[in-house]
Amino acid sequence: MHASTTPRIGAFDGPRLLFTDLDGSLLDHHDYGWKPAEPWLDALREAGVAVIPVTSKTRSELLGLRQQLGLADRPFIAENGAVIALPPSWCHARREGQPGPDGLVIRTLGVDIGLIRRRVAIWRERLSARFLTMSEMALEDVVAFTGLDEQEARLARLREGSEPLLWEDDEALLQRFREGLASDGLRMTRGGRFWHVLGDTDKGQAVQWLCARFEALKGRRPETLSLGDGPNDVAMLEATDAAVVIRARHSLDVSPCQPRLYRSEALGPRGWAEGVAHFWGEQDAAEPASSAEAGSVDAGGADDKDHHKLGEEGEA
Repeated sequence: MHASTTPRIGAFDGPRLLFTDLDGSLLDHHDYGWKPAEPWLDALREAGVAVIPVTSKTRSELLGLRQQLGLADRPFIAENGAVIALPPSWCHARREGQPGPDGLVIRTLGVDIGLIRRRVAIWRERLSARFLTMSEMALEDVVAFTGLDEQEARLARLREGSEPLLWEDDEALLQRFREGLASDGLRMTRGGRFWHVLGDTDKGQAVQWLCARFEALKGRRPETLSLGDGPNDVAMLEATDAAVVIRARHSLDVSPCQPRLYRSEALGPRGWAEGVAHFWGEQDAAEPASSAEAGSVDAGGADDKDHHKLGEEGEA
């Protein structure tokens, strides 16, 4: 299925929340654009549906990006669930501290970045492991590896609760490294480009926290949908009522335990629009996609099309 140029949200009862990964999902993996998703972002906004970014990006990266996406009045989850940022409308008057200069109240579910970096350094020395953290990378190397511009790369290195790293050793040592970090109360999760070390939290826990906050404020449980393309999205995809796994350029396994699961044919923001249309679009606002349309998104996509599944899991 794919979204038409004039999408419409189907009729619904009660509030809805949409949680979305960014890189490789709402944003294109290479150029970080989202133009194919813009009509659905507009339709969701008009329908009063909150679109909430849930990403490995930092709070500093998101401050400007959320303005560009038209999500400045929405909360967001940064650093794979380590940081939750709340705008005033999502705050309890008596429970929150004072907002910062950006107008946001920050809730931290993870642990301090200083502790993470100390334990990462200790386990590297103990195991003689070979890897490179983002904080150790030269700025030009971050730019070259991620495709971000120089200013965006600087913002990406302003970590509060997670440390990205490039693993350069074997899988057996990676498992020992993960076990060592786990003994310190830390975990690793894999994104589209980096491994990420963070505290004992994930995107799913942060989504559940925000859903509970919404229900406490509004007195109603929201209907929820999540969309993502990577292993670090699995917990989020399992935490919502329905979920979309967006087709990705990588070959990493993304298999959430989710009875209402849709796998898109299209990549990135086109797949994002396709997934939203599948679950929340009016029936006549989305059409079946031909194989030519699905294949045209990526010239290399035809090679792996045979093992790509379209439709809700469990459906004929």
